[in-house]
Amino acid sequence: MSLSADIKPIALSLVETDLAAAAAGFGDAFARTGFAVVADHGIDQALIDRAMAATKAFFALPDEVKRRYVVPGGGGQRGLTPFGIEAAKGHAKADLKEFWHVGRDLPPGHAYASVMPPNLWPDEVPEFQAAVGALFVALDQAGNRMLRAIAVHLGLAPDFFADPVREGNSILRLLHYPPVPPETAGAIRAGAHEDINVITLLLGAEEAGLQLLGKDGQWRNIDAPAGSLVCNVGDMLQRLTGHRLPSTTHRVINPAPDRMGVARYSTPFFLHFRPDYLIEALPGGPNHEPPISANDYLLERLRDIKLL
Repeated sequence: MSLSADIKPIALSLVETDLAAAAAGFGDAFARTGFAVVADHGIDQALIDRAMAATKAFFALPDEVKRRYVVPGGGGQRGLTPFGIEAAKGHAKADLKEFWHVGRDLPPGHAYASVMPPNLWPDEVPEFQAAVGALFVALDQAGNRMLRAIAVHLGLAPDFFADPVREGNSILRLLHYPPVPPETAGAIRAGAHEDINVITLLLGAEEAGLQLLGKDGQWRNIDAPAGSLVCNVGDMLQRLTGHRLPSTTHRVINPAPDRMGVARYSTPFFLHFRPDYLIEALPGGPNHEPPISANDYLLERLRDIKLL
């Protein structure tokens, strides 16, 4: 019997109307599971639909066309990472997925240009840039609102995270999990892992499969209501808070036999600190790790998951 995580939705509008209540909601959800479900997030469903339609149109292109957008030596930070490349840390088998990365647009000559390269946009899907670029901005804004509540929960000023994430190296990942063929025994859509970044925002996927590992050692389904966002703590925030906020292990399991032939799409937004931000443990956490810059930490973890 499958178990479900007990995560009650939090209205993001509380950040403007009752910040203390929003902080308490995120604090409770994160303390218990490392995940929160966010309702009333303000992202237009029509925009989400346009971005998803453009995503599906891109992944429907022939492999030889899609592979034109692979950036050699780029660590998968922009453009396409083909099927069978990324593997969860410690896993021998690659995940059953391919994905496209969109990052923050920077003006020419920007100080972060060496570590935050220009975006690629597929010529074959004309609507892709406008729709996906707008979704990046909307998710970035929603994430910044959530960080105000998280800051208050931690006993910090509401705008504590405003500077650390300003011009952050955030990534919108457009994920395609193709139908699962029978010859992939031993591999799953996304192996058990923790996220690298500060917080992750995930729009609901049409197909099930996302699970978190509870403190009791049981895998639990994350059943988010339609139209909501799932938010989870990443390793950078765990490190900053001295492990007061846990980065929870999660995975995407293969579908039930009657859904094996159905593709799965999802759109996680990995909100990052700016590259030169020093991640140094705040007082009060149970586990203090040495300070490290956000960019050095990112590179260390990209090597772990075989993207570098």
